[in-house]
Amino acid sequence: MSDSPNSNKPSDAEAQPGAGTVPDAPTPGADTLAPADDLAAQLAEMRDKWLRAEAEMQNLRNRHKRELEDARNYAVTKFARDVADTAENLRRGLDALPATPEGEESPVAKLRGGFEGVERAFLAMLERHGVKAEDPKGKAFDPELHQAMAEQPAPEGVEPGTVITAWTPAWTINGRLLKPAMVVVAGKAG
Repeated sequence: MSDSPNSNKPSDAEAQPGAGTVPDAPTPGADTLAPADDLAAQLAEMRDKWLRAEAEMQNLRNRHKRELEDARNYAVTKFARDVADTAENLRRGLDALPATPEGEESPVAKLRGGFEGVERAFLAMLERHGVKAEDPKGKAFDPELHQAMAEQPAPEGVEPGTVITAWTPAWTINGRLLKPAMVVVAGKAG
């Protein structure tokens, strides 16, 4: 059978390197496994990486939560600014109505009463949604909330830097400035 065409072919055990041979047995005292110190160092390194990854994921969750909350709270900022303008125009309309004597039941007095009720309901609705108006009159000028339109000499008994007149209120949405108050500030007494 040695004359067959397959006889020149090596057997499967001979074709694979190392096949059919027994690996060398470790010699006593030889380092075949990493020492315990190396394993402990690797474990500490992997634990550190895991803790850092967990901390990064928690930071990512917190940032995402904060961004979602900001989006919910401030997504309507442009709309709220327009609504604040409407509230200011309603107040200007009320201020433009002629004054009526106390107790008189004229059509203008009834009209004023109706519009004042609408204004109260409108402002209450805005406050329920986080939009608030603050009248700065008599308070110290705050450049974060007020825009000085003019400066006048301080009247007697008024400290310089105090808001004398407010043309419009300061509007905020959830504590963030929406629209600054247009104010007249007391300057130094002349």
